[in-house]
Amino acid sequence: MSDENNMQETAIENCTHDCSTCSANCASRDPGSLLEPANAYSNVGKVIGVVSGKGGVGKSLVSGLIASMLQKQGLHTGILDADITGPSIPQAFGVHEQLMGSSMGMLPAKSRGGVDMVSINLLLEDETDPVVWRGPVLGGVLKQFWGETVWHDVDVLVVDMPPGTGDVALTVFQSLPVDGLIIVTSPQDLVSMIVTKAIKMAKLMNIPILGIVENMSYLTCPDCGKQIKIFGESHLEEVALKNGLKVLGRLPIDPAIAEKVDAGKIEEVEGEWLDECLKAIREL
Repeated sequence: MSDENNMQETAIENCTHDCSTCSANCASRDPGSLLEPANAYSNVGKVIGVVSGKGGVGKSLVSGLIASMLQKQGLHTGILDADITGPSIPQAFGVHEQLMGSSMGMLPAKSRGGVDMVSINLLLEDETDPVVWRGPVLGGVLKQFWGETVWHDVDVLVVDMPPGTGDVALTVFQSLPVDGLIIVTSPQDLVSMIVTKAIKMAKLMNIPILGIVENMSYLTCPDCGKQIKIFGESHLEEVALKNGLKVLGRLPIDPAIAEKVDAGKIEEVEGEWLDECLKAIREL
């Protein structure tokens, strides 16, 4: 048996379960020790993760709207596109140029409205090329997006998380100093159940959850103005109450929103749907 193994066994035998008075590098230490250091030239105020239990519920839409609207309110905002295998943030903002670097590190791209962003799509030769990488490689890229990027004077960094509770989501929770999470869902029963899994994962990792945003909540009839529940009655209040969370907004099904996002003009979307969400972030 190696000396290192002997030292680890001794540390376990003598463990007092008080990591603050112990210098042993054992597996039971505070998960905070896994945090990756930021770039030496970065200055980030708050880090907000936007998560969902599954794909296709509008997580990236909510991430983009939050960043755009906070920027309009005078906060310098950035987006770290952590959805490495399904990046969509650059397209939503109409940003397509390759990322540049300097002696200080990687420099974020900037949207028309001034939002800083880093995404794997801004590093590929062809943005339609698939990213076919295994979990450890994806996690390594994510750490580079945080630790090697110069996030200069960013008040709020929005992290557009990958769907689900897999490797990359775990890397974000362990490696980035996340100050709060926004959970995105849609009205269907199945989605609500899966979102509960994401909520439980966040609680296991001791990440504060600011609240829930529901996308595709309703369609407003263009003739009578009535709200039509395309996916049936929402279970948002039930999920929020069950988990002790706040409802921070409901986004409608609106072709005008989809048209602007598809055209790379998400910053032109205006609405009051996320006012409570923005308020919760600003209160941090």
